[in-house]
Amino acid sequence: MSTLALAVRDSSTMLRRNLLHARRYPSLTLNLLLTPVMLLLLFVYVFGGAMSGGLGRSAYVAYLVPGILLMTIGSTVVGTAVSMATDMNEGIVARFRTMAIHRGSVLLGRVAGSVLQSVASVVLVGAVGVAIGFRSHDANVLEWLAAFGLLVFFSLALTWIAVGMGLGSPSAEAASNAALPLILLPLISSAFVPLHSMPGWFQPIAEYQPFTPAIETLRGLLLGTPIGDNWWIALLWCAALTVLGYRWSRAQFDRDPK
Repeated sequence: MSTLALAVRDSSTMLRRNLLHARRYPSLTLNLLLTPVMLLLLFVYVFGGAMSGGLGRSAYVAYLVPGILLMTIGSTVVGTAVSMATDMNEGIVARFRTMAIHRGSVLLGRVAGSVLQSVASVVLVGAVGVAIGFRSHDANVLEWLAAFGLLVFFSLALTWIAVGMGLGSPSAEAASNAALPLILLPLISSAFVPLHSMPGWFQPIAEYQPFTPAIETLRGLLLGTPIGDNWWIALLWCAALTVLGYRWSRAQFDRDPK
């Protein structure tokens, strides 16, 4: 069997293992999924009237949902960091190292499973958004496909970062704490309020972090708002985080276990 065929076979096995774990123990995924759903409902029905700036609740729902979809990805991959840390510290990864399997399949299966879970979570949160009034009247098929591709690419980037966090954490609790910025960063982006409404000294922090250009690109694709340079900045962030996370994860996975 060729190296490529071996890698595909073993990665598929690891993917199936991770999906079975997610199905048998759904509490972690559900807990992380509840965060963006609760924030969506909270900001629409409690704070929506005050934060809509007089535009009305329906307009604020349209503004809010793209940011919540990106936040959903950040919340979901926290579970990846926790699961990776659990496997690492319970000796499962060490056991995989001794088996006659493709070494990279352990990481590739984990990443593929996490991306699939993130996409499923985005679909569920998007369904909640549609149920409370989100509509995209201007997007054509190509724009919908581009939006879906951006969500998958963003999920891939954050997943590799989360895997690196999990491999480097001494416990599942430490991995959860290390991945906390993936939930907090959307809160200081343009997800909930426009950048111009923030203090001047804070606007560069919110503008040049990974979530804001991705959110603005997603809004442009789904709602027809101006995208400007945000699309290539978002892609650059995704590519950089993917490469960084991959190299970081491989370096930690390949090092000799203590």
